[in-house]
Amino acid sequence: MQAEKCNKKIVFFGKLKKISHFCTQKKNNMDIDLVYLWVDGNDPEWQAKRAPYFKNIDQNNDVGCKGRYINNDELKYSLRSAEKYAPWIRKIFIVTDNQTPEWLDVTNPKIKIIDHKEIIPEECLPCFNPFVIEYFLYKIPDLSEQFLFANDDMFFNDDLQPDFFFAEDGFPIVRLKRKPWAKMRFRARVLFGKKPRHYRTVVHKSSVLVKKKLGKNFSGLPHHNIDAYKKSDFSNAVEEVFRKEVEKSMKNRVRTKSDFHRAAVSYYALAIRHGHLKYIEKEETRHLFVCKPEFMEYLQQFKPKLFCLNDDERANDNDRERIRPFLETLYPEKSAFEK
Repeated sequence: MQAEKCNKKIVFFGKLKKISHFCTQKKNNMDIDLVYLWVDGNDPEWQAKRAPYFKNIDQNNDVGCKGRYINNDELKYSLRSAEKYAPWIRKIFIVTDNQTPEWLDVTNPKIKIIDHKEIIPEECLPCFNPFVIEYFLYKIPDLSEQFLFANDDMFFNDDLQPDFFFAEDGFPIVRLKRKPWAKMRFRARVLFGKKPRHYRTVVHKSSVLVKKKLGKNFSGLPHHNIDAYKKSDFSNAVEEVFRKEVEKSMKNRVRTKSDFHRAAVSYYALAIRHGHLKYIEKEETRHLFVCKPEFMEYLQQFKPKLFCLNDDERANDNDRERIRPFLETLYPEKSAFEK
């Protein structure tokens, strides 16, 4: 009798689990695409095209360093992570400058290469400034209303559902790092003659801009990982709300401190209540640095659902040699996107 009752409970809870899964699927019944920026900085033709614009750029700083452009096949492993942990993604778009990864199966109907010329005005090309390229993501043909954006060094690290990125109302979940004194610290660094990093400068400007235009202050910093957007809000931010700022910086062929940064798009979504603010936790999304060798130890300690493996001016070629073995250990199986 006791065993019979137990079996009934198991069946009952099994049904509940199936119903719960069905409800989750219904609740998240929206098309979601994934967009990457990608460049093969090892390509001689691309290097020749880039050279005239970088002749006065310091190759050892956070703008011109090798790590910004070198290809370590991160995209291959990021796609493996997407297929493994987010198979519900509808389409994947890879935005490039007349390049295609040699290992990519371009016949796969789920994936499409988007050349810069398809979405970026001719007067802005060639463009080596990722911040500018990002302004035009919403122009990708057939891009879904809800979409995710990633750099090729960003990875899924756990089974995730659409509701990790979008709420039931279809608005994105905007993930920020909690930094209550960020603006004051930034001003203090400038005041005492400490040169802020380029990325931090443009993000700070974005926050100040949203405060000025919309009266909303957001001190949290972008989590620098896979972000969620609504295409209609993205286009409205670029074409209307921040049009003047975009026009001033859209011809910046390389990163400059006058760039408009897409962080303002996320702040804008929050300001008009078209986004849900979520301050991140260590187990949710983490930032790893190529210059620090403890990749696996850090990942095993925090087990984040997303991580970024950032290659910057502090990394050297010996550091970069650890990238492929690390990613191959995490994602050993070929994806359907590879030849």
